[in-house]
Amino acid sequence: MMLRTIPIAALIALSATPVLAQQTANTSTPATADAARDALAKKDGEGDQSALLKQTLTAVDKQYTLIRRNQLAVTYDVSYSYVGEDRIVTDIANGSATLFNIENNNSHTVTNTFSADYGVRDNLTANVTLPLISRYADTAARSGMSNSLGDIGVGARWQPFEAKRDQPGLTVTSNVRLPSGRSPFKIIAGSGEATGSGVAAATLGLNVNKIVDPVALFGSVNFTASLPAKNLWQINGSRILTRVAPGPSVGFGLGFAYALSYGISTTISFQEAISAGSRLRFAGGLEAKTHMQTSGILNMGLGYRISPKTTVNFSVGIGLTPDSPNLIVGMNVPLSF
Repeated sequence: MMLRTIPIAALIALSATPVLAQQTANTSTPATADAARDALAKKDGEGDQSALLKQTLTAVDKQYTLIRRNQLAVTYDVSYSYVGEDRIVTDIANGSATLFNIENNNSHTVTNTFSADYGVRDNLTANVTLPLISRYADTAARSGMSNSLGDIGVGARWQPFEAKRDQPGLTVTSNVRLPSGRSPFKIIAGSGEATGSGVAAATLGLNVNKIVDPVALFGSVNFTASLPAKNLWQINGSRILTRVAPGPSVGFGLGFAYALSYGISTTISFQEAISAGSRLRFAGGLEAKTHMQTSGILNMGLGYRISPKTTVNFSVGIGLTPDSPNLIVGMNVPLSF
């Protein structure tokens, strides 16, 4: 705990000569002790670093700490991501390439997400996420912007063991992603951009964290399986896409948060996801499979405590692999009602 500076008057009184101290023993000593005690005491509203770290962890992943039974917490997140890539477009018919072109694709996405967490029990929290997505894409063939609802998420977090100060905290997480956004497999060229994944998916994960004041260590691992997208009829080059079956993916992450003071904390984390290739089926019975993809992101964040119960977090993510977004900038704000 940070110590406050003792008032000069208290220091003078404590350093007085024995004679003077003896003469004023009945009047000055109690006042001097009270002054010193008040100076060293933590003031109201300061909180402690452990509480700040817990708030920071909650904002970083919303999976490391739970809320009390019958409590409701609503959070607003806004993030911006940029993806820039050079893509080779080709089409093959009768063993010969009928199309070969290199396109420069740029995508800018702003996501506004409202999250609601409800404490079913002290060790069980249910949550719902509602994303609103604005996406602008610019390619050699077209450019356009779409504003639409993204994929809604419904999940739960369960803490199997009681949290103890000197032991790591474990949290089991589950989430179901609903394909409520605009599917990338159903949009028609020139009609807008996709704002969803197009398929339903379920994720099961395990998170662990340990606070070693003033540092909090955290890590996670998860597995995601997706349902196939059926009954499609999307023109893709000279072929028509009729079915897509995404492969499963495995993700993991680790990092730490450091409390610089009662009001400022920093976080550094790394996240990676490895996804198996997707199986594509075209009209006429032709099938193909995409390659495995690996996405890695390095995140850096800053948390600012604006009140004893409210911490605003800012973050910047940098893509480390070709399959990752180039840049992600985000802000997390708890909402009170």
